Amino acid sequence: MDDTKMSALPVAIGLVVLVGIGAAAYAYSNSQKNEAMMEKDAIEKSGKAMKENGAMMEKDATKEDGAMMQQDVMLEKGTYESYGAEKLARADKGDVVLFFRAGWCPTCRALDADIRANAGAIPAGLTILDVNYDSETALKKKYGVTYQHTFVQVAYDGSMIATWKGSPTLTALVAQVK
Repeated sequence: MDDTKMSALPVAIGLVVLVGIGAAAYAYSNSQKNEAMMEKDAIEKSGKAMKENGAMMEKDATKEDGAMMQQDVMLEKGTYESYGAEKLARADKGDVVLFFRAGWCPTCRALDADIRANAGAIPAGLTILDVNYDSETALKKKYGVTYQHTFVQVAYDGSMIATWKGSPTLTALVAQVK
């Protein structure tokens, strides 16, 4: 082999090695940039999601405030709503009646539809609480309820004032309230 070719061989090998190292460094650098960009995007998306969540929470709080104001207004008009133990306290300002209703009970469904259709006719100060007959077993036991389509009028402390069964209409239910 020629001396020129022999001296060019190590230079060529060196160049190949340098190009390989340069390519690896470039690839590593780009992966770091991509990682940094992905992290930046994730942070921006997270910040955007947090802002949207905050806006939604503000909107929900406004809705809750509006719902609370509407609930107060509804209390003045009379309401029909889902049972909640805290709602028994309303009996200190009016009447509270628990309606033990089962979704599978045809007479319960008929009265539920009548109450909803005539909700504006619920007298001021009357709160009718829709109690799930199938799931509120402790409440059924407390008031001795053994039959769906049972009504229990309660005092603010939850004590029973009156109980009756089977009012077919809102008017008949209201007539039973003591």
